[in-house]
Amino acid sequence: MEETYVDAVGVDTATTESSKNKKKLKVMVAIDESKDSFYALEWALEHLKDVMSAEPETGQEGGLLTLVHVNPSGATASATDSVPEIMKKAGVQSTNLFSPALELCRAKMVKTETMILKGDPKEMICQAVEQTHTDLLVVGSRGLGMVKRAFLGSVSDYCAQHATCPIIIVRPPRET
Repeated sequence: MEETYVDAVGVDTATTESSKNKKKLKVMVAIDESKDSFYALEWALEHLKDVMSAEPETGQEGGLLTLVHVNPSGATASATDSVPEIMKKAGVQSTNLFSPALELCRAKMVKTETMILKGDPKEMICQAVEQTHTDLLVVGSRGLGMVKRAFLGSVSDYCAQHATCPIIIVRPPRET
């Protein structure tokens, strides 16, 4: 059975020219070393592929996926590290983090850029969203309990309250 979608004014969007020229979104996915953030990226690539992936057969360009990683201030430093050593370590960690993510994006034919920031992840992600005029932010949820969330703060909660665009918080799959 073929699916037909009707827009708000009653026009069959499956056959109109406008359906071929759908707006491609600028999506930002925040990633870190956790498997939950990588799951959020996989979720975004699977569920948002229609608004992000290129369509070479029609010549339609895809949207843009920005992978953002924030190195917390001083989190990668030890007491004996100099500033250049800290930055070098942060760069190596971020590069290793982006490699599998970029491979996934290439496989789905999604135009991707990476962004490495330094500071408080909550604030830096929201600033990046605003500066890049992102249409949608996707973040993973670590599933912190209420007590840990109260003391540590939740990046996803903060972004939901402060981001200037819609946000999707992707919960990890339930373990069986």
